[in-house]
Amino acid sequence: MTEPSARSDTPVSGTQPQEADVLRHMLRSPGYLKALAFCALIGIPVSLAAFWFLVLLHELEHGLWADLPHAMGRDIPPWWWPFPLLLVAGTTVGLVATHLPGAGGHVPASGLHTGGPSSAALPGVLLAAVAGLPFGAVLGPEAPLIALGGGLALVFRDLAKVPATPQSTALLGAAGAAAAVSAIFGNPLIAAVLLIEVAGVGGPQLFAVMLPALLSSGVGALVFTGLGRWTGLETGDLSLKLPSPLPRLDVADVLWALAIAVALAAILAPLLAGARLVASYVTARPLVRTVLCALGAAACAALYALITGRSPAQVVSSGQSTLAELASDPHAWGVGALLAVLLFKGAAYMLCLGSLRGGPVFPGLFLGAAASVLLSPLPGLGVAAAMAAGMAAASAITLRLPVSSVVLVVLLLGSAALMPVVILAAVVAFVLTELLPPGPAAS
Repeated sequence: MTEPSARSDTPVSGTQPQEADVLRHMLRSPGYLKALAFCALIGIPVSLAAFWFLVLLHELEHGLWADLPHAMGRDIPPWWWPFPLLLVAGTTVGLVATHLPGAGGHVPASGLHTGGPSSAALPGVLLAAVAGLPFGAVLGPEAPLIALGGGLALVFRDLAKVPATPQSTALLGAAGAAAAVSAIFGNPLIAAVLLIEVAGVGGPQLFAVMLPALLSSGVGALVFTGLGRWTGLETGDLSLKLPSPLPRLDVADVLWALAIAVALAAILAPLLAGARLVASYVTARPLVRTVLCALGAAACAALYALITGRSPAQVVSSGQSTLAELASDPHAWGVGALLAVLLFKGAAYMLCLGSLRGGPVFPGLFLGAAASVLLSPLPGLGVAAAMAAGMAAASAITLRLPVSSVVLVVLLLGSAALMPVVILAAVVAFVLTELLPPGPAAS
Protein backbone atom coordinates (compact mmCIF):
# COMPACT_ATOMS: atom_id res chain seq x y z
CA MET A 1 0.00 0.00 0.00
CA THR A 2 1.45 3.28 -1.04
CA GLU A 3 1.48 6.15 1.42
CA PRO A 4 -0.50 9.28 0.51
CA SER A 5 1.45 12.05 -1.08
CA ALA A 6 2.41 14.93 1.17
CA ARG A 7 0.68 17.24 -1.32
CA SER A 8 -2.54 15.27 -1.44
CA ASP A 9 -5.68 17.21 -0.55
CA THR A 10 -7.54 14.06 0.47
CA PRO A 11 -8.16 14.15 4.21
CA VAL A 12 -6.82 11.18 6.16
CA SER A 13 -9.10 9.47 8.67
CA GLY A 14 -9.33 11.31 11.93
CA THR A 15 -9.88 14.95 12.81
CA GLN A 16 -6.33 16.30 12.79
CA PRO A 17 -5.89 16.60 8.98
CA GLN A 18 -9.35 18.18 8.73
CA GLU A 19 -8.48 20.73 11.42
CA ALA A 20 -5.19 21.41 9.69
CA ASP A 21 -7.06 22.05 6.43
CA VAL A 22 -9.41 24.43 8.22
CA LEU A 23 -6.48 26.30 9.76
CA ARG A 24 -4.61 26.43 6.42
CA HIS A 25 -7.68 27.80 4.68
CA MET A 26 -8.15 30.37 7.42
CA LEU A 27 -4.55 31.58 7.26
CA ARG A 28 -4.82 31.95 3.47
CA SER A 29 -8.00 33.99 3.73
CA PRO A 30 -7.42 37.64 2.72
CA GLY A 31 -9.89 38.79 5.35
CA TYR A 32 -8.01 37.03 8.14
CA LEU A 33 -4.64 38.37 6.96
CA LYS A 34 -6.07 41.88 6.95
CA ALA A 35 -7.38 41.33 10.47
CA LEU A 36 -3.96 40.08 11.54
CA ALA A 37 -2.30 43.24 10.23
CA PHE A 38 -4.99 45.37 11.84
CA CYS A 39 -4.34 43.67 15.20
CA ALA A 40 -0.62 44.43 14.92
CA LEU A 41 -1.50 48.10 14.44
CA ILE A 42 -3.96 47.99 17.34
CA GLY A 43 -1.15 46.85 19.64
CA ILE A 44 0.50 50.29 19.35
CA PRO A 45 -2.30 52.60 20.59
CA VAL A 46 -3.54 50.02 23.11
CA SER A 47 -0.08 49.65 24.65
CA LEU A 48 0.26 53.45 24.77
CA ALA A 49 -3.08 53.70 26.58
CA ALA A 50 -2.14 50.85 28.93
CA PHE A 51 1.22 52.46 29.72
CA TRP A 52 -0.26 55.83 30.70
CA PHE A 53 -3.14 54.16 32.54
CA LEU A 54 -0.68 52.18 34.68
CA VAL A 55 1.52 55.26 35.18
CA LEU A 56 -1.54 57.12 36.45
CA LEU A 57 -2.46 54.31 38.85
CA HIS A 58 1.13 53.99 40.09
CA GLU A 59 1.65 57.72 40.61
CA LEU A 60 -1.68 58.14 42.38
CA GLU A 61 -1.03 55.19 44.69
CA HIS A 62 2.49 56.38 45.50
CA GLY A 63 1.26 59.92 46.11
CA LEU A 64 -1.60 58.85 48.38
CA TRP A 65 0.24 56.22 50.41
CA ALA A 66 3.84 57.53 50.46
CA ASP A 67 4.27 61.14 49.35
CA LEU A 68 1.31 62.62 51.23
CA PRO A 69 2.15 60.97 54.58
CA HIS A 70 5.79 62.06 54.16
CA ALA A 71 4.62 65.62 53.55
CA MET A 72 2.83 65.37 56.91
CA GLY A 73 6.06 64.33 58.60
CA ARG A 74 5.27 60.61 58.85
CA ASP A 75 7.42 57.76 57.61
CA ILE A 76 4.39 55.52 57.13
CA PRO A 77 0.67 56.31 56.89
CA PRO A 78 -1.12 56.49 60.27
CA TRP A 79 -3.44 53.66 61.22
CA TRP A 80 -6.57 55.65 60.34
CA TRP A 81 -5.30 56.58 56.86
CA PRO A 82 -7.24 53.87 54.95
CA PHE A 83 -10.66 55.12 56.10
CA PRO A 84 -10.95 58.38 54.11
CA LEU A 85 -9.25 56.91 51.04
CA LEU A 86 -11.38 53.77 50.90
CA LEU A 87 -14.47 55.87 51.63
CA VAL A 88 -13.70 57.74 48.39
CA ALA A 89 -13.14 54.43 46.60
CA GLY A 90 -16.35 52.83 47.84
CA THR A 91 -18.49 55.88 47.17
CA THR A 92 -17.16 56.41 43.66
CA VAL A 93 -17.41 52.76 42.65
CA GLY A 94 -20.90 52.57 44.14
CA LEU A 95 -22.03 55.61 42.16
CA VAL A 96 -20.47 54.23 38.97
CA ALA A 97 -22.14 50.85 39.53
CA THR A 98 -25.58 52.43 40.00
CA HIS A 99 -25.53 55.27 37.49
CA LEU A 100 -23.14 54.59 34.59
CA PRO A 101 -23.50 52.08 31.74
CA GLY A 102 -21.71 48.81 32.33
CA ALA A 103 -21.71 49.25 36.15
CA GLY A 104 -17.96 49.90 36.12
CA GLY A 105 -17.15 46.41 34.84
CA HIS A 106 -17.81 42.94 36.19
CA VAL A 107 -17.52 42.06 39.86
CA PRO A 108 -14.05 40.50 40.35
CA ALA A 109 -15.45 37.68 42.52
CA SER A 110 -16.73 36.14 39.28
CA GLY A 111 -13.19 35.86 37.85
CA LEU A 112 -11.56 37.33 34.77
CA HIS A 113 -13.58 37.91 31.61
CA THR A 114 -12.52 38.54 28.04
CA GLY A 115 -14.12 40.90 25.59
CA GLY A 116 -14.16 44.64 25.61
CA PRO A 117 -17.00 46.70 27.01
CA SER A 118 -19.02 48.96 24.76
CA SER A 119 -17.77 52.45 24.10
CA ALA A 120 -20.50 53.73 26.45
CA ALA A 121 -19.36 51.44 29.29
CA LEU A 122 -15.61 52.01 28.97
CA PRO A 123 -15.53 55.39 30.82
CA GLY A 124 -17.26 53.82 33.82
CA VAL A 125 -14.76 50.94 33.88
CA LEU A 126 -11.82 53.34 33.86
CA LEU A 127 -13.35 55.66 36.45
CA ALA A 128 -14.07 52.77 38.84
CA ALA A 129 -10.48 51.54 38.46
CA VAL A 130 -8.86 54.95 38.95
CA ALA A 131 -11.06 55.74 41.95
CA GLY A 132 -10.65 52.31 43.51
CA LEU A 133 -7.22 50.80 42.93
CA PRO A 134 -4.91 53.69 44.00
CA PHE A 135 -7.16 54.49 46.95
CA GLY A 136 -6.63 51.09 48.53
CA ALA A 137 -8.86 48.47 46.88
CA VAL A 138 -7.24 45.08 47.52
CA LEU A 139 -7.32 44.18 43.84
CA GLY A 140 -5.01 44.27 40.82
CA PRO A 141 -5.24 46.22 37.57
CA GLU A 142 -5.46 43.28 35.17
CA ALA A 143 -9.28 43.24 34.82
CA PRO A 144 -9.53 46.96 33.94
CA LEU A 145 -6.61 46.48 31.55
CA ILE A 146 -8.43 43.65 29.77
CA ALA A 147 -11.48 45.88 29.51
CA LEU A 148 -9.39 48.84 28.35
CA GLY A 149 -7.55 46.86 25.66
CA GLY A 150 -10.60 45.02 24.40
CA GLY A 151 -12.79 48.12 24.48
CA LEU A 152 -10.27 50.29 22.64
CA ALA A 153 -9.82 47.60 19.99
CA LEU A 154 -13.53 47.65 19.30
CA VAL A 155 -13.56 51.46 19.23
CA PHE A 156 -10.75 51.42 16.64
CA ARG A 157 -12.65 48.81 14.65
CA ASP A 158 -15.67 51.08 14.50
CA LEU A 159 -13.54 54.11 13.58
CA ALA A 160 -11.93 52.11 10.76
CA LYS A 161 -15.41 50.97 9.68
CA VAL A 162 -14.44 47.30 9.88
CA PRO A 163 -17.60 45.14 9.71
CA ALA A 164 -18.82 44.27 13.20
CA THR A 165 -19.23 40.49 13.19
CA PRO A 166 -19.03 38.01 16.09
CA GLN A 167 -15.71 36.79 14.68
CA SER A 168 -14.19 40.26 14.45
CA THR A 169 -15.44 41.13 17.93
CA ALA A 170 -13.83 38.04 19.47
CA LEU A 171 -10.60 38.39 17.48
CA LEU A 172 -10.06 42.12 18.00
CA GLY A 173 -11.21 42.00 21.62
CA ALA A 174 -8.68 39.27 22.41
CA ALA A 175 -5.91 41.12 20.57
CA GLY A 176 -6.56 44.38 22.39
CA ALA A 177 -6.85 42.69 25.77
CA ALA A 178 -3.57 40.80 25.22
CA ALA A 179 -1.72 43.97 24.24
CA ALA A 180 -2.91 45.68 27.41
CA VAL A 181 -2.34 42.75 29.78
CA SER A 182 1.23 42.23 28.53
CA ALA A 183 1.96 45.67 29.99
CA ILE A 184 1.27 44.77 33.62
CA PHE A 185 2.97 41.37 33.49
CA GLY A 186 5.92 42.69 31.51
CA ASN A 187 5.79 39.74 29.12
CA PRO A 188 3.65 39.09 26.03
CA LEU A 189 3.77 35.32 26.58
CA ILE A 190 1.76 35.35 29.80
CA ALA A 191 -0.78 37.67 28.17
CA ALA A 192 -1.32 35.23 25.30
CA VAL A 193 -1.52 32.17 27.58
CA LEU A 194 -3.88 33.95 29.96
CA LEU A 195 -6.21 34.92 27.12
CA ILE A 196 -6.18 31.33 25.83
CA GLU A 197 -7.51 29.99 29.11
CA VAL A 198 -9.86 32.85 29.87
CA ALA A 199 -11.43 32.70 26.42
CA GLY A 200 -11.85 28.94 26.66
CA VAL A 201 -11.67 28.32 22.92
CA GLY A 202 -10.02 25.41 21.15
CA GLY A 203 -9.20 23.74 17.87
CA PRO A 204 -8.52 25.87 14.81
CA GLN A 205 -10.50 28.72 16.37
CA LEU A 206 -7.88 28.84 19.12
CA PHE A 207 -5.19 29.73 16.60
CA ALA A 208 -7.51 32.15 14.82
CA VAL A 209 -8.02 34.13 18.03
CA MET A 210 -4.60 33.75 19.63
CA LEU A 211 -2.33 34.54 16.68
CA PRO A 212 -3.60 38.15 16.59
CA ALA A 213 -3.49 38.28 20.40
CA LEU A 214 0.12 37.08 20.48
CA LEU A 215 1.14 39.43 17.67
CA SER A 216 -0.60 42.41 19.23
CA SER A 217 0.82 41.71 22.70
CA GLY A 218 4.33 41.41 21.23
CA VAL A 219 4.01 44.75 19.45
CA GLY A 220 2.53 46.22 22.60
CA ALA A 221 5.39 44.93 24.72
CA LEU A 222 7.92 46.60 22.39
CA VAL A 223 6.16 49.94 22.60
CA PHE A 224 5.52 49.60 26.34
CA THR A 225 9.12 48.68 27.16
CA GLY A 226 10.40 51.53 25.04
CA LEU A 227 8.12 54.02 26.78
CA GLY A 228 9.36 52.94 30.18
CA ARG A 229 12.98 53.45 29.18
CA TRP A 230 12.42 56.72 27.31
CA THR A 231 10.28 58.46 29.94
CA GLY A 232 11.79 57.02 33.12
CA LEU A 233 8.27 56.64 34.53
CA GLU A 234 7.21 53.60 36.54
CA THR A 235 4.04 51.58 36.13
CA GLY A 236 4.42 49.14 39.00
CA ASP A 237 5.02 46.03 36.90
CA LEU A 238 5.49 42.84 38.88
CA SER A 239 9.02 41.51 39.19
CA LEU A 240 10.61 39.46 41.94
CA LYS A 241 14.22 39.17 43.06
CA LEU A 242 14.51 35.95 45.01
CA PRO A 243 17.80 35.14 46.71
CA SER A 244 20.16 33.61 44.16
CA PRO A 245 21.34 31.13 43.17
CA LEU A 246 18.08 29.23 43.38
CA PRO A 247 18.46 25.96 45.30
CA ARG A 248 18.30 22.53 43.73
CA LEU A 249 15.07 20.72 44.46
CA ASP A 250 14.94 17.62 46.63
CA VAL A 251 12.23 15.23 47.80
CA ALA A 252 11.35 17.40 50.80
CA ASP A 253 10.68 20.41 48.58
CA VAL A 254 8.31 18.39 46.42
CA LEU A 255 6.41 16.90 49.38
CA TRP A 256 6.10 20.27 51.10
CA ALA A 257 4.92 21.84 47.85
CA LEU A 258 2.02 19.37 47.79
CA ALA A 259 1.21 20.18 51.42
CA ILE A 260 1.30 23.93 50.69
CA ALA A 261 -1.10 23.44 47.78
CA VAL A 262 -3.54 21.54 50.00
CA ALA A 263 -3.30 24.14 52.78
CA LEU A 264 -3.89 27.07 50.43
CA ALA A 265 -6.83 25.33 48.77
CA ALA A 266 -8.38 24.87 52.23
CA ILE A 267 -7.88 28.58 53.01
CA LEU A 268 -8.47 30.39 49.72
CA ALA A 269 -11.42 28.39 48.39
CA PRO A 270 -13.66 29.42 51.32
CA LEU A 271 -12.35 32.99 50.97
CA LEU A 272 -13.45 33.08 47.33
CA ALA A 273 -16.82 31.59 48.27
CA GLY A 274 -17.14 34.35 50.86
CA ALA A 275 -16.36 36.93 48.17
CA ARG A 276 -19.23 35.60 46.06
CA LEU A 277 -21.53 35.93 49.08
CA VAL A 278 -20.34 39.52 49.48
CA ALA A 279 -21.13 40.16 45.81
CA SER A 280 -24.67 38.84 46.31
CA TYR A 281 -25.05 41.01 49.41
CA VAL A 282 -23.92 44.14 47.54
CA THR A 283 -26.30 43.57 44.62
CA ALA A 284 -29.43 44.50 46.61
CA ARG A 285 -28.20 48.01 47.51
CA PRO A 286 -25.05 48.67 45.46
CA LEU A 287 -24.15 52.17 46.63
CA VAL A 288 -24.59 51.80 50.39
CA ARG A 289 -23.19 48.28 50.61
CA THR A 290 -20.22 49.00 48.37
CA VAL A 291 -19.27 51.82 50.75
CA LEU A 292 -19.73 49.52 53.75
CA CYS A 293 -17.48 46.85 52.22
CA ALA A 294 -14.82 49.43 51.36
CA LEU A 295 -14.89 50.71 54.95
CA GLY A 296 -14.66 47.10 56.14
CA ALA A 297 -11.46 46.70 54.10
CA ALA A 298 -10.19 49.96 55.65
CA ALA A 299 -10.91 48.57 59.12
CA CYS A 300 -8.83 45.48 58.29
CA ALA A 301 -5.86 47.66 57.31
CA ALA A 302 -6.28 49.88 60.39
CA LEU A 303 -6.40 46.90 62.76
CA TYR A 304 -3.30 45.44 61.13
CA ALA A 305 -1.43 48.72 61.65
CA LEU A 306 -2.57 49.03 65.27
CA ILE A 307 -1.67 45.45 66.17
CA THR A 308 1.69 45.19 64.37
CA GLY A 309 2.89 48.80 64.26
CA ARG A 310 3.55 48.36 60.55
CA SER A 311 2.15 50.35 57.65
CA PRO A 312 -1.53 49.86 56.74
CA ALA A 313 -0.34 50.07 53.11
CA GLN A 314 0.82 46.46 53.46
CA VAL A 315 -2.82 45.36 53.63
CA VAL A 316 -4.45 47.67 51.09
CA SER A 317 -4.00 47.79 47.32
CA SER A 318 -2.80 45.00 45.07
CA GLY A 319 0.31 44.04 47.02
CA GLN A 320 2.70 44.33 44.06
CA SER A 321 5.31 46.42 45.85
CA THR A 322 4.89 44.54 49.12
CA LEU A 323 5.31 41.22 47.32
CA ALA A 324 8.59 42.44 45.83
CA GLU A 325 9.78 43.48 49.31
CA LEU A 326 8.75 40.13 50.76
CA ALA A 327 10.58 38.22 48.03
CA SER A 328 13.79 40.22 48.36
CA ASP A 329 13.94 40.07 52.18
CA PRO A 330 11.53 37.47 53.59
CA HIS A 331 13.30 37.37 56.95
CA ALA A 332 12.29 40.98 57.64
CA TRP A 333 8.81 39.68 58.42
CA GLY A 334 8.26 38.03 61.78
CA VAL A 335 5.78 35.25 62.39
CA GLY A 336 3.29 37.64 63.98
CA ALA A 337 3.43 40.07 61.05
CA LEU A 338 2.96 37.26 58.54
CA LEU A 339 -0.03 35.85 60.42
CA ALA A 340 -1.56 39.31 60.74
CA VAL A 341 -1.11 40.23 57.09
CA LEU A 342 -2.59 36.90 56.00
CA LEU A 343 -5.62 37.41 58.23
CA PHE A 344 -6.34 41.06 57.55
CA LYS A 345 -5.33 41.23 53.88
CA GLY A 346 -7.29 38.04 53.24
CA ALA A 347 -10.41 39.56 54.82
CA ALA A 348 -9.97 42.85 52.93
CA TYR A 349 -9.38 40.91 49.71
CA MET A 350 -12.65 39.04 50.20
CA LEU A 351 -14.60 42.26 50.76
CA CYS A 352 -13.06 44.02 47.75
CA LEU A 353 -13.55 41.03 45.44
CA GLY A 354 -17.27 41.19 46.09
CA SER A 355 -17.78 44.95 45.96
CA LEU A 356 -15.12 47.03 44.17
CA ARG A 357 -13.64 46.70 40.67
CA GLY A 358 -10.30 45.20 39.68
CA GLY A 359 -8.57 41.87 39.20
CA PRO A 360 -7.81 38.95 41.55
CA VAL A 361 -4.25 38.10 40.48
CA PHE A 362 -1.84 40.19 42.54
CA PRO A 363 -3.41 39.97 46.02
CA GLY A 364 -3.74 36.22 45.52
CA LEU A 365 -0.06 35.96 44.62
CA PHE A 366 0.86 37.95 47.73
CA LEU A 367 -1.25 35.77 50.04
CA GLY A 368 0.34 32.64 48.58
CA ALA A 369 3.83 34.07 49.00
CA ALA A 370 3.18 35.24 52.57
CA ALA A 371 1.78 31.84 53.59
CA SER A 372 4.81 30.14 52.04
CA VAL A 373 7.31 32.36 53.85
CA LEU A 374 5.48 31.55 57.08
CA LEU A 375 5.89 27.83 56.35
CA SER A 376 9.44 28.01 54.96
CA PRO A 377 11.17 27.09 58.30
CA LEU A 378 9.64 23.60 58.06
CA PRO A 379 12.31 20.86 57.89
CA GLY A 380 13.80 20.53 54.42
CA LEU A 381 11.82 23.41 52.92
CA GLY A 382 13.57 26.53 51.60
CA VAL A 383 12.15 30.00 51.08
CA ALA A 384 12.51 29.96 47.29
CA ALA A 385 10.79 26.59 46.81
CA ALA A 386 8.07 27.52 49.30
CA MET A 387 7.33 30.83 47.57
CA ALA A 388 7.27 29.20 44.15
CA ALA A 389 4.78 26.57 45.31
CA GLY A 390 2.68 29.04 47.27
CA MET A 391 2.35 31.59 44.49
CA ALA A 392 1.53 28.89 41.93
CA ALA A 393 -1.11 27.31 44.16
CA ALA A 394 -2.69 30.65 45.10
CA SER A 395 -2.78 31.78 41.48
CA ALA A 396 -4.37 28.53 40.30
CA ILE A 397 -7.00 28.76 43.05
CA THR A 398 -7.95 32.40 42.52
CA LEU A 399 -7.81 32.38 38.72
CA ARG A 400 -8.92 28.79 38.03
CA LEU A 401 -6.35 28.92 35.20
CA PRO A 402 -3.62 26.35 35.92
CA VAL A 403 -1.52 26.80 32.77
CA SER A 404 -1.50 30.59 33.09
CA SER A 405 -0.57 30.24 36.76
CA VAL A 406 2.44 28.06 35.95
CA VAL A 407 3.67 30.37 33.17
CA LEU A 408 3.15 33.46 35.31
CA VAL A 409 5.07 32.16 38.32
CA VAL A 410 7.93 30.73 36.25
CA LEU A 411 8.34 34.05 34.46
CA LEU A 412 8.25 35.93 37.78
CA LEU A 413 10.95 33.67 39.19
CA GLY A 414 13.09 34.24 36.13
CA SER A 415 14.24 30.63 36.12
CA ALA A 416 12.88 27.19 35.28
CA ALA A 417 14.80 25.60 38.16
CA LEU A 418 11.70 25.51 40.37
CA MET A 419 9.26 24.56 37.62
CA PRO A 420 8.50 21.05 38.99
CA VAL A 421 7.17 22.35 42.31
CA VAL A 422 5.35 25.17 40.48
CA ILE A 423 3.53 22.67 38.25
CA LEU A 424 2.75 20.24 41.06
CA ALA A 425 1.42 22.94 43.36
CA ALA A 426 -0.69 24.56 40.64
CA VAL A 427 -2.22 21.28 39.46
CA VAL A 428 -2.95 19.94 42.96
CA ALA A 429 -4.44 23.24 44.11
CA PHE A 430 -6.56 23.55 40.96
CA VAL A 431 -7.90 19.98 41.19
CA LEU A 432 -8.73 20.32 44.88
CA THR A 433 -10.51 23.62 44.29
CA GLU A 434 -12.55 22.14 41.45
CA LEU A 435 -13.53 19.14 43.59
CA LEU A 436 -14.76 21.33 46.43
CA PRO A 437 -18.45 22.38 46.42
CA PRO A 438 -18.75 25.40 44.10
CA GLY A 439 -20.63 27.57 46.58
CA PRO A 440 -22.72 30.57 45.57
CA ALA A 441 -22.25 32.25 42.20
CA ALA A 442 -21.26 35.91 42.06
CA SER A 443 -24.10 38.18 41.01
